This record gives sequence, C-alpha cells and structure tokens, in this order.
Amino acid sequence: MFDHPKLTARQQQILDLIQTAIARTGAPPTRAEIAAELGYKSANAAEEHLQALARKGVIELVSGTSRGIRLCSDTVRNINAARGTQFSLPIPGITQLVLPLVGRVAAGSPILAQEHVDQTYCVEGSLFQHKPDYLLKVRGMSMRDAGIMDGDLLAVQTTREARNGQIIVARLGDDVTVKRLRRTTAGIELLPENPDYPVITVQPGEPFEIEGLAVGLIRNTMLM
Repeated sequence: MFDHPKLTARQQQILDLIQTAIARTGAPPTRAEIAAELGYKSANAAEEHLQALARKGVIELVSGTSRGIRLCSDTVRNINAARGTQFSLPIPGITQLVLPLVGRVAAGSPILAQEHVDQTYCVEGSLFQHKPDYLLKVRGMSMRDAGIMDGDLLAVQTTREARNGQIIVARLGDDVTVKRLRRTTAGIELLPENPDYPVITVQPGEPFEIEGLAVGLIRNTMLM
C-alpha cells in the first residue's frame, strides 16, 4: 500500500485541469487560465491552491514563468491510481517505452535519421496520456514561459496535423523548431513563449511541415 497526500476537492479539480491541459496542448495552464476555468475573478486565488499542491509534493512551481507548473509524476500517479483513474501505477516490463533521443537535426534530413539519435531512454509509458515516438532535446529558451527550458527532453508524437494553440515540432526551411501553432486567415504563425523571441511568420510558398506534437516533457535531470 502506498502513501499519498490527501487533496481537497478543489485541489483535485485543479490537478485534473493541469493534467488535461498538458495532455491536450503539451503545456500546463497559466494562473489566469486556471482562475477563469474555476470562475475566480483573480489569479491570486488559483495561486493559493497551486502553492498548497506544491507543499503537498504533487506539483513543482517554477518561478519566473507564467506556465511554470510541473507535475511530480510519482505522486500524481499514486493519487490517480488510488482514485481508479487511467494514470495507474506502472507495471515493470509492460509500460516501459524505449524512445530515441534526438539531438541536433541536420538540414533537410529526417528527424529520426540514425545520425540524429544520440541515445535511447527507457521511460514509463504511464507518464504520457498520448504515446510519444521520440524525445527531442530542447535548445534555447524560446518556450520558457510554457515551462520548456533549455536541455529539457520534449516527448513528441509524430504527426502532420495539429490544432491551434498546440505546441508542435515544426520544420521551416532547413530548421527544426519547437513553437506554439497559430493559424490565421493570413497564414501560419509559430509563437514563442518568451517575449525576447520574435513570432515566426510562415511566408507563402515557404517550405513548412509539422513534424510532431508535444505530448509531455521530461526534465533531463530525472533521467540521470
């Protein structure tokens, strides 16, 4: 029998909201989004509940970012297993995924080309609601405010389709980049989550492909 922190109904609601947002978009919600979802007038009310969840060890709060919320995976899986939800405790040898870790991608070549694979990692499948196909090492801080930092490992599901607002791996010309997708009547924009970086506008006729969808994130130190 495992121990797990007891959450209030409101705390559990917020935890479920965070898990759903990460599964749907690849990033946690902002305080303002949590407040709006729960009918609070101020983001401060959401912050109080987040601080309580952090004290109970369910989440980790990363300062300086609007989406600086990270799930503490072991605790969350234990809580959800106790509630009978889909995030059950892992069964060794069954839920393990072997994922290639992709480093730098050479211009014009497939992401999963052998020369791009630095190594492989064995990770728990229960960490992800949607099965990833590979891990991509994040370069730079353009997605900082989505909680995606330099050196993090982004879990990516290979796909050519994505919805507005989702975080994608995109190929633009000879470059591969991680950005939030926005389609407008004028075309496609790739949005950073850091005001120090510009919005990338895909020009008409410019080579552009969606390579994958962010379905989770692993802090590199978790795998040391």
